[in-house]
Amino acid sequence: MTIAIIILAAGASTRMGCPKQLLSYQGYSLLSYTIECAIASVCETVVVVLGANAQQIRAEVNQSSVKVVENSDWHSGMGSSIRKGILSLENCSETIEAAVITVCDQPFLSTEIINHLVAAYYSTGKPIIACQYADTLGVPVLFSRSLFSELATLDDRVGAKNLINKYDNQVFSIPFPLGVIDIDTPTDYQQLLVR
Repeated sequence: MTIAIIILAAGASTRMGCPKQLLSYQGYSLLSYTIECAIASVCETVVVVLGANAQQIRAEVNQSSVKVVENSDWHSGMGSSIRKGILSLENCSETIEAAVITVCDQPFLSTEIINHLVAAYYSTGKPIIACQYADTLGVPVLFSRSLFSELATLDDRVGAKNLINKYDNQVFSIPFPLGVIDIDTPTDYQQLLVR
């Protein structure tokens, strides 16, 4: 049994004005950095969901071990990208017992955070392991296979937080204080560069 990781990178970055997946940070694009963290983690299957600017961004995914899925409905919301990612696991779902869902605009994501989610899943037996920051629970978040069908039927406009809230008594959280930093606007990016 293995753990998969789904990297959501389908958004249009409208507030940024350019594809934030390609913004450079510490020698990598934000997407490449997230992929490197995922490949180095204990997760054995790495899926990247692309949507807006897919052709341009696909060039950043040059690792043969990464499965790229295109979401032509990306404009309808994050739920549609989560669905694409989960459904892409169906061919190998018998062997996948859980999936980590993450985004590509958290520059302080680390392999350690991903591995911590997986370790907590095995040690607690809880079906949802979420990261905690700024008084909220969010991504990256691990869901056991028992929730895949619900993830695959999420409303397009909602993200994984809906399930975290729905099953709040079955969630175990790990601290990720820097998870609060995500890059949505040019100001966010400038602040990141001067940190």
